[in-house]
This record gives sequence, structure tokens and C-alpha cells, in this order.
Amino acid sequence: MTEITHRHVQSTSGLRMHIAEAGSGPLVLLLHGFPECWYSWRHQLVALAEAGYHAVAPDQRGYARTGGPSRVEEYTILHLVGDAVGLIDALGEEQAAVVGHDWGAPVAWAAAQLRPDRVRGVVSMSVPHRPRTSRPPVAKMRQQLGEGFYMVYFQQPDVPEAEFDRDRTAAFRRLLFAASGDGPGLAPIVPDGGGFLDLCPEPAELPAWLTEDDIAAYVREYEDTGFTGPLNWYRNLDRNWELTAAWHRAPITPPALFIAGDRDLVAAAPKARDSVAGMKTFVPDLRDTVWLPGCGHWTQQERPDEVNRALIDFLGAL
Repeated sequence: MTEITHRHVQSTSGLRMHIAEAGSGPLVLLLHGFPECWYSWRHQLVALAEAGYHAVAPDQRGYARTGGPSRVEEYTILHLVGDAVGLIDALGEEQAAVVGHDWGAPVAWAAAQLRPDRVRGVVSMSVPHRPRTSRPPVAKMRQQLGEGFYMVYFQQPDVPEAEFDRDRTAAFRRLLFAASGDGPGLAPIVPDGGGFLDLCPEPAELPAWLTEDDIAAYVREYEDTGFTGPLNWYRNLDRNWELTAAWHRAPITPPALFIAGDRDLVAAAPKARDSVAGMKTFVPDLRDTVWLPGCGHWTQQERPDEVNRALIDFLGAL
């Protein structure tokens, strides 16, 4: 069986990053989301390697074995894209196909938008490309969805990480189940006086795609760094808006693919479906949109075989 190996690499961004990798050939960079790490790509690392690619899944800035700086403002989208492009440099390549899930998807989209010369193709899972808005996003979310909306809730210092870090095993089990296609559905509005995990019931049993060993793996990976770094990504939403003014409504020109579950709380909501339907306006070389029936938010973990096929078909046509 193909082996996944681990090492640390110095991105030219200056961040020393842990990577999991397998195979040799054209580089495919796999960017995880929240609250994940390299482990969320365990199925794709092997499949891509066996298909003739060098698959690399880093722990991104603030996460797991990479860790990161303490200052909140060092987690902007420019830092994150810089880490990814700098990793392509550090691995000795001119270009890579960049694949992102959840928060990794905006990083992948931004890498393709800001540095199309370095991105052979871009794949997004769960999060469609949304062009830059006319005003900062947090105030808009607060106005439309209230203080309880999870991205607004995450703006608070210390509070959400204290909740997640209190019992990491329970946090991963409940969140991975609740947002999956096997869960009850997740309306991401934190109740008054409550916490995010109040939205996530304890599962009576785990779905077939998720094991206790998987949950234990996530807990081990977060042992040294916890949740503050990952949450700092959310705390830069308005700062990202300010920093990307030069790319306001700029097109994303590399070939692109979008994959999502039709039970994904992010991609399948009505407004998100509108964004998916209109993506070709700003992503003119969007080759395909793949909806996975019954799949929830953890796209590549819930449906690895279908995701692997879609990835390999897309990469083979670049």
C-alpha cells in the first residue's frame, strides 16, 4: 500500500510547515478547512499518489503540527496564500494544482486569483467562489443573522476556543457528526448564553465514514496547538476585505472544479446555491460542478471514492 510520509518544510513565506505527502509527479496541494488538518485528506493522498501525482497536505497556519504566530493579524488571506505559494516554491515546483475544502477553499480560490501563474488548476469543495462584497462582511452578517451566527460568535477572543478545548474528543465527535450528511442538520446560530457545540448533538453512533480512531487522530494532532490559531482565520474576515481591494471582482482564470454535498450546510443553502449557479461569471473556466447526493460538509471524508474520481478526472484533463 502507498505510504503517507511526514516532514517539515520551510515555506518561502517564512512559516515552517508540517506536510503529509505521498507519490511523485505533478504537484497537487491539498488545503484543509476548519477544524481539520492534513488528516482530512488521508484518502486523497493515497489515491492521488497511485494515480501518478505528488500529493501534499500541509497543516496550514495555526494548525496542528505547523502551529503559527500569536498575533491575530498574522492570519490574513495574504498570509495564507503566501504560505501555499511559498510551499510550491519550497517543494521545487513552478506550479501546482490547488485543492481546498471549507476554509481551504477560499485560500485555493485566492491563490488562483492572486497568482494564476502558479496554479495549474483549482478545485473547491464546499465553498463556492464569492466575489468581494461592497462592504466589510462581519457587520453585514451581524445585521442579517445576529450575534449568534457562528462566524460572528467566533470573533470573540478566548470564548470559542475555551469551548472547543474543554473536551476535544467530544468537540470533534459532535461537530463532525452534526455537519455531516448523516447528522440532523446544523443551523449555525449559537443560542443566547450558549456555545457553538450546543448546536451539535452527541451521536448515538458514528456514521460509517467516521471512526473513533479518526476522532482520536484529530485530538492527537491538536494536542499542542489547540483551536486559537484556527479561529484566528475567522477574526480576519474584515481585514481580508480591506487587503483585497485591488482584486475587487477580479476573475479567477485557471481551470476550476467545484464539488459539494447536497446536504452541506455551507454549499446547499439557498444563497450558496445561487453563488454556485453564478460562479462562471467570475470563474470563466469552471469545468464542472459536482453535487454528491446525501453528502454533508466533510466532502472528501464522507465520499472519498467519488471525490477521488472527480479529482483524478479533472487533473488528467489539465
